[in-house]
Amino acid sequence: MSGQLPTYVLWLMAAIAFMGYALGSVPFGLILTNLGGAGDLRNIGSGNIGATNVLRTGRKDLAAATLGLDAAKGFLAVLIAWVMTSPDYSDHTASLAALAAVVGHCFPIFLGFRGGKGVATGLGALLALSPITGLVGCAVWLGVARITRISSAGALAAFVAMPVVILALYGFSFQASPKPMATLLISLLVLARHHENIGRILRGTESRIGQKKD
Repeated sequence: MSGQLPTYVLWLMAAIAFMGYALGSVPFGLILTNLGGAGDLRNIGSGNIGATNVLRTGRKDLAAATLGLDAAKGFLAVLIAWVMTSPDYSDHTASLAALAAVVGHCFPIFLGFRGGKGVATGLGALLALSPITGLVGCAVWLGVARITRISSAGALAAFVAMPVVILALYGFSFQASPKPMATLLISLLVLARHHENIGRILRGTESRIGQKKD
């Protein structure tokens, strides 16, 4: 893609950004725990709406469903962007949709902009945007989390690795492909949302997988 974007493409990109944000804003963890009788997730453990905190309720089924649905909304946002856009602009709209979905999860309009940390949604979006990058991210996340028993450590490692992988695949030229830029921005957002976890990891006080908080 080169030159000035046609007006209809700009409107389409605005619509896709809104779609991605709205889809990312759906708080599946909160919905599932309420429907499953586990209580208000915001008053449990860390208060986060993601799958790791759902697991602290003792409901592995709800945690697995939250993980899958949070990833699915990121994947679906990118998929819709691919379908709605011509090949000339699809990389740009898909990258925008991926970023918007993660922003929506982290700052959902339905919860007063107080959301999750974007890990599952980011992985789902990047799986759709760049399958190799997403698969490497999932492998790193699962491997590090399995070794350390710390979910946040796996997430941090994954979102450090994925920008490196996608840069190796596409280089860093926005005109050539916006995917590396989108991946970098998503990763920076996820890492920023984990600033408290980083502090606890360094202090050795971060919660282990399956550990309940008072």
